[in-house]
Amino acid sequence: MVESFDSERSRYASLGVVESLPGALIDSIWLIIDLDLKGVIPLTNVLYFDLIDNGGTVTVHFSQEISDVQMAVDLPFPYSENYPSQVFAFDDGHKETILLPAEMLE
Repeated sequence: MVESFDSERSRYASLGVVESLPGALIDSIWLIIDLDLKGVIPLTNVLYFDLIDNGGTVTVHFSQEISDVQMAVDLPFPYSENYPSQVFAFDDGHKETILLPAEMLE
């Protein structure tokens, strides 16, 4: 069985994500996947990340379908009201992409 979110696969961020989030925050989501999630819990091919205002800085809240496991990670980045409230990480088995919910339908 091939596991989801292998750091050896090509990784991307959609145009919508690149236009709405700083690169360091996008990179932090990949690090959360690699360091905090992968190998700790079984991952599906779609991961949910809510971006929350935590007193002016960003908290990233992870969840996924078919699992009760959730996790929040506080990051040292200033929060912006212009950030999307949620992004997805999607693994199609060949490449991995962080994208906006609306882009999942495209």
